[in-house]
Amino acid sequence: MFLSVPLTIQRKQSNGTERLNNDKQQLVGVAGPWRQDPDRTVPGALLLRERFGWASVLDSFPREAWLDRLAHWLNDRAAGEVEKVLPHMQSGALPVGVSVMAPKAHLEGTLFRYGSKSVQVAFRSGDFKKQVIFLGGLTDGLLATDYVKPLADALLDEKWSLVQPLLSSSYTGYGQSSLMQDTAEIEQLIYFLINEEASQGVMLMGHSTGCQNIVHYLRRGSSCSKAVRGAILQAPVSDREYRATLPETPGLLDLAEIMIKEGKGEELMPREADPCAPINALRYRSLCAFLGEDDMFSSDLTDAQLKNRLGHMERFPCQVIFSMRDEYVPDYVDKKALVQRLCVAMGGAEKVEIQWGNHSLSNRVQDAVRAVVDFVRREGPKGWDDPWK
Repeated sequence: MFLSVPLTIQRKQSNGTERLNNDKQQLVGVAGPWRQDPDRTVPGALLLRERFGWASVLDSFPREAWLDRLAHWLNDRAAGEVEKVLPHMQSGALPVGVSVMAPKAHLEGTLFRYGSKSVQVAFRSGDFKKQVIFLGGLTDGLLATDYVKPLADALLDEKWSLVQPLLSSSYTGYGQSSLMQDTAEIEQLIYFLINEEASQGVMLMGHSTGCQNIVHYLRRGSSCSKAVRGAILQAPVSDREYRATLPETPGLLDLAEIMIKEGKGEELMPREADPCAPINALRYRSLCAFLGEDDMFSSDLTDAQLKNRLGHMERFPCQVIFSMRDEYVPDYVDKKALVQRLCVAMGGAEKVEIQWGNHSLSNRVQDAVRAVVDFVRREGPKGWDDPWK
């Protein structure tokens, strides 16, 4: 029985401390029955699996310390697993098939409120006058991808702050939210940065469905969008094309259309419509219907349709980072042709193809960081730049 716990590991050497690369090893804990001695320690060892072998890094540690660390490591997405794990840990063993994942990074910064709703908070790394605003995809929140922490560190060296906002659509909220709601909250966030933080300009970076948020926000032409100095779209892929590969989608889409016609668009769909979050008929249609509101990056859209949806992006410096092994792009799609068409539709956006990269670039973290930092250096505002000039 194994307990998989990804960590950031530091190894002491004669010349200092070396940080191990997370994509080259995995921590695995051997979970056996608790020893019933007074110290109540956990037997076994944690093993570090590197590319060429195994090494023992820890023999045992107090049970209380283990529980305390576990509680701090678990993120919100593991909450359901915690309920399964803790009773078994009290009795001495984890149930078969349970794997508890933990955040791989810790960030230092400032948590602040940018709006009146309790969810409208954002986390800022660093305290600089130029900000990259990171918008995650469906089910995402803080630390949405593995490259967020190293990107925040790299931006500090460039005198930029990384801002990670929570929107009403974050985590499981997307099913009862909309691109319009997200646009309103992005506007609130930029307004706050300009008026309360004296921002000298922002760049927007989206991951997955966060790319749709950026396209939608910049199309609206809100007053604070004048402060946007560039856009970075990482993994702009089609939710519709992916969901079309699921056998239940056609029937559920028909149901959503019926509910909307009956004035029940804001009522919830059956649970099988989305196993991750409650979703109403309007958002389901937006994500799944041809030319739905979220349908911006599909390979079967004509050049004219792509231009109609993306053409306004030519007003901003724009970078498209596309993973050439994105698991959410159906196999029949020609990825090279698709990313080229997207960039042309945006008026000649910069194209970055990450070979062998997956959807979140967890296996190509440094490639992602280098691409973003290089773009920010070249296209970001230089010194004071009045957003309303």
